[in-house]
Amino acid sequence: MQRTTIGLMVDRTRAGQVLEAARSQRRQFITEPEAKEVLQAYGIPTPRGRLCISVEEAVAATREIGYPVAMKVVSPKIIHKTELGGVRVNIASDEDLRKAHAEIMAAVTASVSRRDIQGVLVEEMARGRELIIGASRDPQFGPLVMFGIGGVFVEILKDVSYRLAPLDAAEAREMIREIKGYPLLTGARGGKPVNEEALEDVLVRVSRLVDDFGEIKELDLNPIFAEGDSIVAADARIIID
Repeated sequence: MQRTTIGLMVDRTRAGQVLEAARSQRRQFITEPEAKEVLQAYGIPTPRGRLCISVEEAVAATREIGYPVAMKVVSPKIIHKTELGGVRVNIASDEDLRKAHAEIMAAVTASVSRRDIQGVLVEEMARGRELIIGASRDPQFGPLVMFGIGGVFVEILKDVSYRLAPLDAAEAREMIREIKGYPLLTGARGGKPVNEEALEDVLVRVSRLVDDFGEIKELDLNPIFAEGDSIVAADARIIID
């Protein structure tokens, strides 16, 4: 583990190895299991999950994780899984899981060769407010971090804030409190308040990640589910230069 200049304990070596492996294969897109390994190296929480090659392996993994689960296709050729029918959520039984696996494979193999599919990622279902944390790289100013209301409403509401990376805790707090939907995080309408310090920590860690690795061109964590002390990046996408 290495300590960054802002005091975070991270495993920069582990994250770098994942990114370098993709670069060595001349891939720009990091698969979701790879992206989540990078996040975990930087202390960014992700759901419990496992990459499964077969449906039987998925059933066995799910029995360990516990229902309900989400299932997502994994392929270096598929960036937008949902659009191709490669995602199923709230799977509640072995029967539903087998059916979901068959549906996913039928849908994605209409567009992608079966040999390009590495398997399916089975993960525990996360709950809470849907948020987004993203990052891009400005050619003049460098890495830029975004925070806001996530999920399916991100393009409609456009309720986001921006800062240059790396962030400190105070800058992360400003980002959180700038968005119009901030009252949703404080317990509006009877909801459970989100632990702001935990959310600040995730923002700071994401900012450090993109600042440490100049090859990260885009990073998209959407949705991040936040409720109480729980902050979980349910979906992750990383594109390298």
